[in-house]
Order: sequence, then structure tokens, then C-alpha cells
Amino acid sequence: MDAYKQIQEGERGAWVSIIAYICLAALKLGIGYASGSEALSADGLNNSTDIIASLAVLIGLKISRRPPDRDHRYGHFRAETVAALVASLIMIAVGLQVLYLAIRKFWEPIIETPDMVAGWAALFCALVMWGVYTYNVRLANRINSHAMMAAAQDNRSDAMVSVGAFVGIMGAQFGLPWLDPLTATIVGLIICKTAWDIFRDATHALTDGFDEKELEALRQTIERTPGVESIKDIKARVHGNTIFVDVVVQVDNALRVVESHDITETIEERMVEEHNIRHVHVHIEPVDTVP
Repeated sequence: MDAYKQIQEGERGAWVSIIAYICLAALKLGIGYASGSEALSADGLNNSTDIIASLAVLIGLKISRRPPDRDHRYGHFRAETVAALVASLIMIAVGLQVLYLAIRKFWEPIIETPDMVAGWAALFCALVMWGVYTYNVRLANRINSHAMMAAAQDNRSDAMVSVGAFVGIMGAQFGLPWLDPLTATIVGLIICKTAWDIFRDATHALTDGFDEKELEALRQTIERTPGVESIKDIKARVHGNTIFVDVVVQVDNALRVVESHDITETIEERMVEEHNIRHVHVHIEPVDTVP
């Protein structure tokens, strides 16, 4: 599938997240306020800011679909990675706010037991969000989108958060009202942990970092290509949902230009077939004859 069509598919996943977050945030904040549940309110606040994060992902995907121009010869694919980075910063801010509000709740003289309707609402929202996560993670794997994978991780985090809220509210019904703000604290920690993972992956990609095991797999594929004597150098980098590979291979110095060119085409075909990588720059050099 063409990279631009893949990005367009990713936009649909972003819209699914946005619609789900709007509906669930309204439900959680309304019921959380009415029932006095700190955990459900914290979860709803998280979802409300997730709307902004999902919008950032959507905008990044739209920018990524722009074709190459005079200032962006490699295209705009990295815009979606920047969007994932922005989304992680928003999530970190929300996580810290949730932690502050939850911890402050412990110092209040009376901790009210939330109504159980808040617990059932949290469980329902968890099931909905798990469905959104399942859809988006499959989509992210199919189109190889880092931004959509970040969105999917956020969806999974939200589902876990809602389950935690349900457990906290249920526990409060059995004479443990402090369990609700405790769960809200755990909610904040989960949000911060997820945000950090997304931030780390985004910065790794933006600084041209590349997974060492994946690079070794690319090396082995090229080394098995008939005519390749050795690999002098290989590098790879991630641009949104696209991987660029630069490799220097050594071939028999007696080969003709046409024969050497055939080897490069075989390498390019193998990279597409085995790794779905379509952007490969192969530089041919004669094999070293000096020990």
C-alpha cells in the first residue's frame, strides 16, 4: 500500500479516538461530579485532554500526507512523529494535574464514598475504550504508523485507568473510601508512564535512532542477496510511517555496471517483500582486494 494511502487510513483511526473521547469524557465528568467520585472525574479529565492529543495526531497525519516540496525533499512524514511528541507532552501535563488533585484529596477531613453508578460507568467506558484500542493497534500495525501506535497505547492506558477506577469505587462501597483517591493517584501514575513511553519513542525517532535488532535483520536480508560480497556500511532512520535505508555493499570488482545495477534492484525488491521498506539507497563499491 502507498505510504500516503496508509496515512489516510490512519486519519480514520484518529477520528475514532476523537469521537470516543468526546463521548466518554462527557459521560465520566458528568457522572463523576454527580456521584462524588474523584477517580472517575480524574479519568474524565484525562479523556478530555486526550481529545486535544488525538487532534494533534490527526493534524500531524494530515501534514504527513503532503507531497515533497522544495524545502522537504524527503516529504513531510515526520510530522506525525512530531504530533506523537506533542501528544505525550499533553499527557504528561494531565498526569501531573491528576496526581496533584488526587493527593490533595487525601488531606480533606471527610472522604465521601462515591455512588456505585460511577463504578458501572467506569466499567462500561473501559470496555468501549478497549474496543477503540483493539481497532487502532491493528490499524497502526497494518500501516506502520508510529503516531497511531502512540494513540493506541493511549487508548489502552485509558481502558486500564477506567478498570482501576471501577476497582477503587467498588472498594469504597465496602468501607474503604480512601481507595477511590488512591486509585486516582494510580491513574495519574499510569498516565505519566504512558506519556513517557510515547515521548521516548518519538524523540528516539526524531533523532534518527533505529532499533538495533531490526537493523541487523535488514543487514542479514541484504547479505543473503546473490552477488553481495559484504556490507561496508548500513544505516536506517524512521520518517513517520516510512523507513529510509542507506547501505554500502561490496561486489566483485570484475562485474559490469549493468550486473552491479541488477544486484541493487534485487536488494530493493527483497526489502519490499521481506520488510515492506520501499525507500532504499544502495551504493555499490568493488570488494577490497587488500587484506
